Amino acid sequence: MTQKILILDFGSQYTQLIARRVRELNTYCEIVPYNKVPALDDSVKGIILSGSPFSVRQADALRLDLDTVIGKRPVLGVCYGAQLIADSYGGQVERSEKREYGKAALTKIHSNESLLHGVPADSQVWMSHGDTIVKLPEQFELMASTESVEVAAFQSKAGAFAQPVFCIQFHPEVTHSLDGMTILRNFVYDIAGCRGDWTPVHFIEEKIAELRKTIGDERVLMGLSGGVDSTVAAELLHKAIGDRLICFFVDNGLLRKNEYQEVLDSYKTMGLNVVGIDAKQRFYDELAGATEPEKKRKIIGRVFIEVFQDEAKNLSDIEWLGQGTIYPDVIESVSVHGPSVTIKSHHNVGGLPELMKLKIVEPLRSLFKDEVRRVGKELGIPKDILNRHPFPGPGLGVRILGDITPEKVALLQEADAVFTKNLKKFGLYDEVWQAGAVLLPIQSVGVMGDERTYEQPVVLRAVNSTDGMTAEWSRLPHEFLAVVSNEIVNNVKGINRVVYDISTKPPATIEWE
Repeated sequence: MTQKILILDFGSQYTQLIARRVRELNTYCEIVPYNKVPALDDSVKGIILSGSPFSVRQADALRLDLDTVIGKRPVLGVCYGAQLIADSYGGQVERSEKREYGKAALTKIHSNESLLHGVPADSQVWMSHGDTIVKLPEQFELMASTESVEVAAFQSKAGAFAQPVFCIQFHPEVTHSLDGMTILRNFVYDIAGCRGDWTPVHFIEEKIAELRKTIGDERVLMGLSGGVDSTVAAELLHKAIGDRLICFFVDNGLLRKNEYQEVLDSYKTMGLNVVGIDAKQRFYDELAGATEPEKKRKIIGRVFIEVFQDEAKNLSDIEWLGQGTIYPDVIESVSVHGPSVTIKSHHNVGGLPELMKLKIVEPLRSLFKDEVRRVGKELGIPKDILNRHPFPGPGLGVRILGDITPEKVALLQEADAVFTKNLKKFGLYDEVWQAGAVLLPIQSVGVMGDERTYEQPVVLRAVNSTDGMTAEWSRLPHEFLAVVSNEIVNNVKGINRVVYDISTKPPATIEWE
């Protein structure tokens, strides 16, 4: 049985980061909403209560019956989690005279026998809270202080509960807390007793056995995108059930230059049973005249489903639909505060399971993106697929602003190919998380030779990120950008201007639509 740490999410922006840090300790963990705590079976070794944008002093503060977790397993309360525990057991939490946000130092460590073992007295930590614990409940004792916060860390007294409780008012998961990983390691290994054996090899062996048991002798149909997630998911399924996995790779006319054939060739070398479907014209016909971003996304998603269904009619005895869902998708679908506001709809095979009356199998639904890549590497998936930049489901459809035509697609494909080729040539491709070109629906004046031009500008976009939730624009060398700009303008007829996007996410998004 895989051991795990359970993280109760109170809506903190750092909750996913806590999970990532725990997994860096080769320990599986799951994030669940604070109000949907599952039954604690033997696999759960410890519980972490996350931070929150709420205050425990608010009338609508997020609360749970702590008796369902305290004493059942070792507990670590982080920031809001610590304040909630203090407040619930008779302590006193008050509004700070000034918001405590940023770097601080543990000026006093009163106890370093367990959670703070190996943490120096002057260790830098990261504070991010507006409330302060001014009085501890009688069941707890002080562990550490900072210059401005008396109660920076505290723990349950011996015998107060059946299992130990630790609370900290700072965030160990952020890199600014220099000994944060030591603290988490102490909790996960020494206090919760996890073995730290959750590795890619362990995941693969366990997942293949699980898939064989779940699917049995039935057949699975899966749509591939050429990206990392769907490819790794397909390879796991292939190792589990062999040729009973049938894959569709649809050319929607919005892929990168030569991508359709290159990806099909890559899949053949992997031994996957892949059917290539050329549906370019069908997508172009349906998209004709559509300019509104959300409308274009929905058309692309709908037509994909229709093409998928039409092709699936030629198959028999399909019981399952495989999907490349990863853990951030799962987390976002069970938001603490209910369904999130739709910023944009995502293009996937949503709706297909119900339409085709298929069961869903999602081999990667417990993994973050970087973990998917590590599993893919262990599976021996070709580097050119494994290290590919993320590419949006609607493809170039969200990188062509305004209406979509085959001519605009061809124009953008050429510019994008120049950008990608030079990223690789200059050794920058693997330094960037995602890069692509965007075609704008405007024209600008230019001069080529003795002639005046009136053609379209293209935007280059390159960002660095870990999971796409936030992103920083990539500081690409000016010399490199000059080479790319010159090559695009000189070789892609119809483009006479190249600009570079220096917007972060937030407030901007990675894609323009």
